[in-house]
Amino acid sequence: MLVELMPLAMFAVLLLLLLTGYPVAFALAGTGLLFTVLGSDWLPSLGLALPWEPVFRVARLNVLPQRLYGSIMENYTLVAVPFFIFMGTMLERSGLAEDLLQTMGRLFGRMRGGLAVSVVLVGMLLAAATGVVGASVVIMGVLALPVMLKYGYDQRLATGTIAASGTLGQIIPPSIVLIILGDQMGVNVGDLFVGALLPGMMLGAAYVAWLVIVAWRRPLAAPALPAGADDEGGTGPLWRAVMRCLVPPLALVGAVLGTIFLGIATPTEAGAMGALGATLLALFYGKLSRGNLLSVSDSTVRLTAMVFTILVGATVFATVFSAMGGKWLVEDFLLALPGGEMSFILFVMLTIFLLGFFLDFIEITFIVVPLIAPIADSFGLDPVWFAVLIAMNLQASFLTPPFGFSLFYLRGVTPEAVPTGAIYRGILPYIAIQLLMLGVIVAFPDLVTWLPDLAG
Repeated sequence: MLVELMPLAMFAVLLLLLLTGYPVAFALAGTGLLFTVLGSDWLPSLGLALPWEPVFRVARLNVLPQRLYGSIMENYTLVAVPFFIFMGTMLERSGLAEDLLQTMGRLFGRMRGGLAVSVVLVGMLLAAATGVVGASVVIMGVLALPVMLKYGYDQRLATGTIAASGTLGQIIPPSIVLIILGDQMGVNVGDLFVGALLPGMMLGAAYVAWLVIVAWRRPLAAPALPAGADDEGGTGPLWRAVMRCLVPPLALVGAVLGTIFLGIATPTEAGAMGALGATLLALFYGKLSRGNLLSVSDSTVRLTAMVFTILVGATVFATVFSAMGGKWLVEDFLLALPGGEMSFILFVMLTIFLLGFFLDFIEITFIVVPLIAPIADSFGLDPVWFAVLIAMNLQASFLTPPFGFSLFYLRGVTPEAVPTGAIYRGILPYIAIQLLMLGVIVAFPDLVTWLPDLAG
């Protein structure tokens, strides 16, 4: 009986370490190493008795170094991660977000709810251009929130809109989460980018529709800017500002995604092109300096190292967990759920959503996805559709308290006059919209699959 419970105990120890705030990578690897000692024949081979029979021979883990080397060092797909991080960080440091917010404010400010709509549209553009959630939320919080509050926007509406719009980079390609999901599920990343494009745009459109409804029913919560206010800080004709701020980044995004969609380049090759293009755009905007280049490179190395260190820890954990029979335990449980594949989908989506209250999307991807991907395959679920469904769900992890990272980012730049409760209440409608979009994707899988099928 003790032997059968060891995989569950392993998972419980991991969750306990994560909830105490212990670094994720070390929690994963440490748990794996601890249960290697407890569950293998290593201690008995040293003459130390265990109150249970060894679950596996420690010699089975000789494959671990080869698995780590093969899944990380020789993984061409994951090379795209630093390229897209560099591209996004460079565009963020080039002042793109500030220019976009100012230009969109001039375009839509005179309509009721126009500032909030501008924030969503900028969030969508930044998602396609940068995909850096923390930077998007902080920049929009610094630049857009004071203006929205100045002209009488409801605190909950303003903060919720900024937090939700900043997370669109998780679903709108090119997205780091889609690259990681593609690697973990063995799915072509280019197909994921194509499949996620329409759902991501629909999610942004749903945010805009919600804001239009709020502005119509509660005019005082989302007022239009007074005459002349939308030109504050604007220099030159509006058309010139649009051409300068919108056309270059959209051309870069179009070139990066277009080469992937048309099969001209792999995501890794397109990411390299995007990194170079972002550097040239920074030069065009007059923001390319030695200091900026060093700062962007430093951020890229740090974020990439974090992702790959977690991947190393997750590989150790998953290898030991499978050796103990945990993989089969999970598979038997999920396959035995009444209701077949629909129950499986609902259970997995609910589990990922609840884990998002406490864990980051990278942690959930590396821990949960390798366990559920083979089961989804056994049910015959389309892997691209299932991956996009997971990505849409993972996006909510940035907004769900108590550990929603977008909430932390926004709280750090929000005036003290805005209570934390207003931020938490403000994101509730957007979480509901995300869950609604999950239901739409489940009900209409062609929203994800028709573009990849067309491209194929």
